[in-house]
Amino acid sequence: MYNLTKLEEYYKKYSEDLNQWLPEDIFEVDLPLLQKMDLINYDNPESQDPNLTQFFHVIETFDKITLINDEFVVWIVPDIQEDHSRTYTMVARNESEHPHLELAYITSGSFNNSKLILRVLEKLLYDIHENQNFLDRLE
Repeated sequence: MYNLTKLEEYYKKYSEDLNQWLPEDIFEVDLPLLQKMDLINYDNPESQDPNLTQFFHVIETFDKITLINDEFVVWIVPDIQEDHSRTYTMVARNESEHPHLELAYITSGSFNNSKLILRVLEKLLYDIHENQNFLDRLE
């Protein structure tokens, strides 16, 4: 199965200094981003690819939800600061030695709802999957 202790160790390592581990900054989900990702109508079932998101093991703890499968590790972390709730989502490729952090995004305000968080996640997982397939073919 999955080494949960190791995953927790890497979660702590990554979350302590996200900017050090991310290839790009944490990005915020907003209207321009949703337009760029073609997710304005995120309820549209025709634009969904359920294959990447339906086979995750879910581990819920007090501070986060962890989604794990053979390809990805996703940490979804709710946060409240100054009476404003937001959610951090960190996505890593689940590699043999340890998870490799790919990206992180934050949702807040009207964009901080579970359906949108998961729809953005689905789109990003698809993009990472396709990019990795392309890189593998080049090698």
